[in-house]
Amino acid sequence: MGPIKQRAKINVDLGEAYGNWTCGPDDELLPMIDEANVACGFHASDPLIMMQTVRSCKASNVAIGAHPGLPDLQGFGRREMKLTPEELTALTVYQVGALQGFLAHEQVPLHHVKPHGVLYGMMCKDYEVAKAVMLGIPKGIPVFGLSGTNMEKAANDLGIPFVAEMYGDVKYNGDGFLVIDRKKKPWKSEDITARVTQQVESSSVETVDGATYHIPLKDYEVSICCHSDSPGCVEIVKATRAVVDQFNKKYFPEK
Repeated sequence: MGPIKQRAKINVDLGEAYGNWTCGPDDELLPMIDEANVACGFHASDPLIMMQTVRSCKASNVAIGAHPGLPDLQGFGRREMKLTPEELTALTVYQVGALQGFLAHEQVPLHHVKPHGVLYGMMCKDYEVAKAVMLGIPKGIPVFGLSGTNMEKAANDLGIPFVAEMYGDVKYNGDGFLVIDRKKKPWKSEDITARVTQQVESSSVETVDGATYHIPLKDYEVSICCHSDSPGCVEIVKATRAVVDQFNKKYFPEK
């Protein structure tokens, strides 16, 4: 399928601490990323952490998106829940609105919305879930999602700008869906380098069963996701950054 058609960017989930508990070396990651998905209080974070994260992103010139999840702090938003469409829309409005309050306070725009964890996976597989969540996204704000799934279909049906994601530290099933682990596992830097290179250079990825899945990216903007709660996340993002910078320099040199 060839290389991706847009400049590659990197997004990372940030602000996923809670109270006195930390989760991820956010300050170390910020200089290496383009976009942050900021937790909004349901799966992680609290008002002070949200404010601190927004200020840190602003200082680092990192675009800020909302990262709404299921209301499950103990399970970190990675356990499936059965909710009505009305509940899904409302929890999205609630969480995005909370982040928008902090963004307005710091005079920073909302860049995008990216659902978290198992909610993201539910949206990929269930059109009605995807539609319900996206009805809670402010008009004109892009959604980050998995192309070739119900996330893409719902976004297109509702006229929501869609940004296609690829993943540096998440495995893919043979059907193109993600393997969502409740607790992230470590990766070797050389494996991340090979994995991200394959994705940007050939629009494909090796699946858990050893097959090659061709990612239907079309002409969408592309952002590569890494996670701040993955063991060794600094090295993961560092390896991803090196691949992305080399790719962008090769195919999209600065004029």
